[in-house]
Amino acid sequence: MTIEPAAIEDLIEDGIQDAVARVTAPRVHNDEDEDAHFAAVVVSPAFDGESLVDQHQRVYDAVGDH
Repeated sequence: MTIEPAAIEDLIEDGIQDAVARVTAPRVHNDEDEDAHFAAVVVSPAFDGESLVDQHQRVYDAVGDH
């Protein structure tokens, strides 16, 4: 199952309050066994006071198993 960057942006923006997300696919993969890799820039006031690790966890939680 392939997911497009715009769909990931929607998941992040729906899952994190007042988030604006821009997602790109920086690396093309051709092997069906290899996971897709994406780069995301996410801006949200919900991140205020959180560590970078906690910010990343919020993004991973928003994306879920997709």
